[in-house]
Amino acid sequence: MVQALLSIHEANLKFANTVVFKNLNFTINKGENWAIVGNSGSGKSALLQVIAGKFHLSAGNVRYYFHEEFIARLGAAAEHLTFHRLIAMVESRHHFRNLSNTGEFYYQQRYNSSDSEDALTVSDYLAAVQSYINHDFGWTLEKVSDLLQLQPLADKQLIKLSNGETKRLLIAAALIKNPLLLLLDNPLAGLDIETRARFGAIIRAITASGIHIIITSSPTEIPEAISHVAVLKGGRIEKQVLRGNFDAGSVGLASNKHIDKTELAELLRTRQVRPGYAEVVRMRHINISYGEKQVLKDINWQVKLGERWALLGPNGAGKSTLLSLINADNPQAYANDIVLFDRKRGTGESIWDIKSETGFISPELYQYFPTDNSCLQVIESGYYDTMGLFRPSDPKKAAIALRWMKALEIDQYARQLLKNIPAGAQRLCLLARALIKNPTLLIFDEPCQGLDVHQVAHFKAVVDDICQLSNVTLIYVTHYQHELPDSVTRVLRLDNGKVV
Repeated sequence: MVQALLSIHEANLKFANTVVFKNLNFTINKGENWAIVGNSGSGKSALLQVIAGKFHLSAGNVRYYFHEEFIARLGAAAEHLTFHRLIAMVESRHHFRNLSNTGEFYYQQRYNSSDSEDALTVSDYLAAVQSYINHDFGWTLEKVSDLLQLQPLADKQLIKLSNGETKRLLIAAALIKNPLLLLLDNPLAGLDIETRARFGAIIRAITASGIHIIITSSPTEIPEAISHVAVLKGGRIEKQVLRGNFDAGSVGLASNKHIDKTELAELLRTRQVRPGYAEVVRMRHINISYGEKQVLKDINWQVKLGERWALLGPNGAGKSTLLSLINADNPQAYANDIVLFDRKRGTGESIWDIKSETGFISPELYQYFPTDNSCLQVIESGYYDTMGLFRPSDPKKAAIALRWMKALEIDQYARQLLKNIPAGAQRLCLLARALIKNPTLLIFDEPCQGLDVHQVAHFKAVVDDICQLSNVTLIYVTHYQHELPDSVTRVLRLDNGKVV
C-alpha cells in the first residue's frame, strides 16, 4: 500500500502582489525522491520554501504525514519537535554569521585578513550543528566529511571558501541533522566538474540511508537516485513523470527572441570612447597567502585590450582570489607586481579608478548584494560601483538601465524590489549592472549560475554581440564548457593556485 510522505492541497501563494501558485496540488509518497524542474520564475525555489514552512500560504495547506507518524511513534518525548525539525534545507544563498554574531558576512571581508579572522572555520561550523531528533540515519561528522571531501578544508574560515566549497559544506551540515526530508535548491550550481561527477554518488548514498530528497535542478542534471520529476510552469505543476520517462529537452525551449543589434550598438555608445590601453592586466610572479596557506603561486598573466579569456579550474583553485586582484577588492595587490589599465598598482590610483573601467559579477557578489533596491536602482548603481543606489536616481541613467533590462529580457521586473523576483532574474539584473557603464573590462565569474536554458543561450548571444560590436576585454569563468561564449579564444587554467 502506498503511503504519502507529504501532500500539498489547493495551495495559493502570493509574494509582493505576485501570484506564485494558485490551487497547486502535489503529493510525494514514501520511497520517492523528486526533482522539480522548470524555467526561471516558474516557482521552483518557492515550492521548496513552502515545503520547508518558510513561506506561508494564503490558501490551502501542506500536510506532513512523516511528522505525524514520527510524533505517534515517539509520543510525549517528541511533542516539542515541530515538522521544521525533521526537514533540512540547503538554499542557494548561505546565512553565515561572524564570530561576534553581530551580523552576516559582507562582500570584501574574505580579502581583508583582520576582518576575515572574525569567521568560524569549517570544523567549528560543523561541530556546532545539532540534530534535533533521535532518528539517526548514521550521518556523523566523520561520515559527511568523508562523503563531501571536507577534511582538507577543516581549518579554512567560512568566508574564504569558494562557491563550490560552500555548497559542499552546507550539504554536509544538513546531513548532520539526520533529517527525514532533505531539500536542495539547485545543489549543482557552482560545483566543479569533478564534484558534479561525484554528485550522483553523493545523492545515492543519502537516499540509500533512508532520507527522502526533493531537489530543484537543471533538466539535464537530474541524479539517477531521483525517482520522479515534476515540471513547474507558471506556478502550476504541468507534468509529473518517472525519471526514466522524463525528456529533458521538453523544458526550457523558449523561442529565441531577436537581439536588436542596432539597439545594442547604441547602448554601447552611451559612454565616451575609452582610452586605448596597451595592457588591461599584467601580472608578474604573483604570490598570495593567508597565514600559512598559499592561495596563488608565481602567477604570470598578460591580458591585452580586446582579448577574450576563459579562466578555468576546479573549486578552490584560486580563480576568485585572482579576480579580486584585478577588481581592486584585495589589498594584497599592493604587495605584488600588478599593472591594471597601463598603471602599476600602488602608484596613486584609487580603487574607484579601477572599478570605473571594470564590470563585474560573481556568485559572491550575488550572495552579498543588498536586495532592498528596485531592479532599476540596482542596475543604475553600476554607474557608481556601489552595492545599491545611495543617491537620487538620474532619469537619463535609469532610462539606459531599462534599455539594458529589455536587452536581457527582464524589463518586466523594473519597478520590483530585487528580493521579490526570481533568482535567475536577480542574476541578470546584476549582469545588466556590470554592463551599463560599457567598461573596458568585463569580468564574468560564473555568470550563468541559476539561469534557465533559454536565459543562458540568450545571455551568451548578447555577450558575443557585445564582443563583435566593441573592443571590450572579457574574462569569463565557468565550470560548464557549453556556457562559454563563442567569442572566447584564450584560456588560463588554474589548479591549486598554479597556472597549469
